[in-house]
Amino acid sequence: MHEMSIAEGIVQVLEDQARVQNYSRVEKVWLEIGPMAGIELDSLRFCFGAVTRGTLAENAALEIIETKGEAWCMHCAKTVAVRQRFDACPDCGSYQLQVTSGDEMRIKELEVN
Repeated sequence: MHEMSIAEGIVQVLEDQARVQNYSRVEKVWLEIGPMAGIELDSLRFCFGAVTRGTLAENAALEIIETKGEAWCMHCAKTVAVRQRFDACPDCGSYQLQVTSGDEMRIKELEVN
């Protein structure tokens, strides 16, 4: 379950930024996650709750903003919406797609004290 290591990485970023930005408590974390990031959202929520115990983010709310996936179709030269890797182009049916967004995960915003 790589969601555990992702959750631990998020907590590490929160702790590092607490030292830089001088906050002592995290109340809420907003994450942007694309459909092709390879992250099971329910597992991440569970892991986040587990790894934040005893940290500055204990009991912090985790809000996940699901972004859209897009790809460039090399055949019809259009930007199209995709939900997963290896989808066909919804316009022309080609599988020659280059993903341009939807594989990211980032901390978008924090509510801190």
